[in-house]
Amino acid sequence: MPGLTSMRNIGQEMARKLTAVGIDSPEKLMEAGSKQAFFKLKETFPDVCLVHLYALEGAVTDQEYNQLPEETKKDLKAFSDFLKPKK
Repeated sequence: MPGLTSMRNIGQEMARKLTAVGIDSPEKLMEAGSKQAFFKLKETFPDVCLVHLYALEGAVTDQEYNQLPEETKKDLKAFSDFLKPKK
């Protein structure tokens, strides 16, 4: 069974963080989706940033994070901004 690092954009550090929040396989990441996975990461690792969300979306959709369509990036940025603490 392939591990998380077999997915595009997922290196050892991202795999470690995902595993720490209960997402320990490609199947679990696909099931959770990028936004839910990012939300879980943000709860445990508050310093994760928008690039992490892009990487997760790229992993789920099997594309390089820097090749995501502009509309997708706008949607993900809005989601990431929504999760930022209000001042």
